[in-house]
Amino acid sequence: MAQILKTILYSITTIFIAISLIRFPDQSLEASIRGLNLWWEVVFPSLLPFFIIAELLISFGVVQFIGVLFEPVMRPLFNVPGTGSFGWFMGMASGYPTGAKIATRLREEQQLTRIEAERLVAFTNASSPLFIFAAISVGFFQNASLGVLLAVCHYLGNTFVGICMRFYGNKKDRSHQERLSKTPNYSIRKAFSAMHRTRLEDKRPLGEVLGDAVVHSVKTLVMVGGFIVLFSVLTKLLFLTGISAFIGRFLGDLLTFFSISSDFGLPILSGLFEITIGVQSISVVPDTLFLQAVLVSFILGFNGFSVQAQVASILAKTDIRFAPYFFARILHGLFASILTILLYKPLYIDRKVFDMQVVPVHHNVPENTWSVIFENLVAVGPLVTIVFIGFSLLLLYNRRQN
Repeated sequence: MAQILKTILYSITTIFIAISLIRFPDQSLEASIRGLNLWWEVVFPSLLPFFIIAELLISFGVVQFIGVLFEPVMRPLFNVPGTGSFGWFMGMASGYPTGAKIATRLREEQQLTRIEAERLVAFTNASSPLFIFAAISVGFFQNASLGVLLAVCHYLGNTFVGICMRFYGNKKDRSHQERLSKTPNYSIRKAFSAMHRTRLEDKRPLGEVLGDAVVHSVKTLVMVGGFIVLFSVLTKLLFLTGISAFIGRFLGDLLTFFSISSDFGLPILSGLFEITIGVQSISVVPDTLFLQAVLVSFILGFNGFSVQAQVASILAKTDIRFAPYFFARILHGLFASILTILLYKPLYIDRKVFDMQVVPVHHNVPENTWSVIFENLVAVGPLVTIVFIGFSLLLLYNRRQN
């Protein structure tokens, strides 16, 4: 019976989207182009280097080297092997869905159990500093000082999620006790031996390793681009058909109960689907910056259904389940919001007062570095995207010919 209901639900949803596309072709095309521009100008060129480097570091055994060194930290703190530290650091540096991609690769390499991989995915998918500082703080709020608050709350909240998830699946994951008893001491020699052994086990020549890294990374990012375009169109269709307005009014009434402006109803709903649209909508609501920062922190922690769909697609080829990740996103949103409430004064109000006292009024404030990086990325991003997609297609063609 459950499968029949799923079939009916999937069919009705698909038919609704198809009819809406026919009913609103111009608006759908506009939303599709907006999502495509976001992907090929920013997402693809910003994530591609991290994806390629991650593939190479795993192939050359560097991740095993890092794993041995960080085992004494990662195991007691997050109950995952030391190799999980690589996914944690890369996830913070490059943004989602890098954490899911690395956790999947580590699971395929049998360096993680299923439970450990689910714990790792739960706290390694974070927003990138580029997005927080350049797009949100400078682009939407025209307030570079806000970026420090949002970033600290976002990454610290994710760390708390990892600590909470360390208790997940302890009874089912029998092997973690065995691994805990075999945890190596901090040793550069053992770390190097593990790295060397891993590299020797990979029999592929260097050229093939490099080619596989590029092809696998491009394939993943093309999939990510498809989800960005899909959810950009879907969000627009929900708005045009009045569904967003209906649910937004319901959320507005719920927010009013908590003495929050009902004007945030529709922006929050948009943010639950797609982060960029939601955060931009929240930034233009006439209300206090404090409340806007709290809501933005929740949306960043929740990731949005668009990012969650990307993660689900990456996890689908493994036995890693999606449910723990989804639960962790709610937890992350709550942690980040609470931290924003607690740290708003020391990290934003007090910091701005200090900056005003230190920097003279006549002093010319330099242009924000993150904003410059973002603008340069948008300028050269399309060229990088086209070049690497073409390069990966050429590699695939040569392999088929051989």
